[in-house]
Amino acid sequence: MSRSKPLENYLNILYYCESMDLIAIIGILIGLGAVVAGNIAEGGTTAHLIQLAAAIIVFGGTIGAVLLSFTPKDLIYAFLCLKFAFLKRKVNIDETVETILDLLVIARRKGILALQEEIPKIQDPLLRRGINYIIDGISPAIIKEALYQEVYAYEDILRRAAKVYDSAGGYAPTIGIIGAILGLIHVLKNVAEPSKIGIGIATAFVATIYGVGSANLIFIPIAKRIINKMEEEILLMELIIEGVLGIEAGVNPYFLRAKLEAFIKDRQRERI
Repeated sequence: MSRSKPLENYLNILYYCESMDLIAIIGILIGLGAVVAGNIAEGGTTAHLIQLAAAIIVFGGTIGAVLLSFTPKDLIYAFLCLKFAFLKRKVNIDETVETILDLLVIARRKGILALQEEIPKIQDPLLRRGINYIIDGISPAIIKEALYQEVYAYEDILRRAAKVYDSAGGYAPTIGIIGAILGLIHVLKNVAEPSKIGIGIATAFVATIYGVGSANLIFIPIAKRIINKMEEEILLMELIIEGVLGIEAGVNPYFLRAKLEAFIKDRQRERI
């Protein structure tokens, strides 16, 4: 049996992201819109929040710190996870249970080899691999180990990607403070020239807004969203493994249904 390729399997799962997740987009728009609206309500304009020097300092510094902190592979995972964070795929646990039970019934009636004809109809890549393992006659212990290794690799990839955004959320406010200090230095150097004081003060305060705002409205929420969606995916993957083992053992469909439903309740209780 060939060794699993985590990145390849991860991309296979991302392939099934079907449509834009409007909740994520709406959340970012509301967060950024609230800042802009609050600024206007205070008598400011959107032009006050646009400062090229501050943007270069904060976002350039944050990108540099992130590049220094992580490996190229981690950065690739983080980039790919933007699709995972902002797109959604249909994760229907009840439908997955029914698919597993249908496969079990076919295996009990027609034999394990009859599942070969069902493989093209299976959309979930993990379930498809599990059924392939059963058809190949691999022992239950090895099937369980191989599939759980994929779960662990998948979880590791998502956690590393989330860590990139979480770290960016930690760096950005600090670099915003650096931008503020640079702006104040600019002010102090030009006290004799009032026309240049305004630019320095604007850089100082806008850099802080960019740093704190990007951290708390973009970077950290993206990290949290990746982790939350990962937990849903892991639940589905573990459910599939239990189902595959049930199919391999040829258990009674009613027993397997009860077992899978109990498994779902136990995992959801643990999450709560």
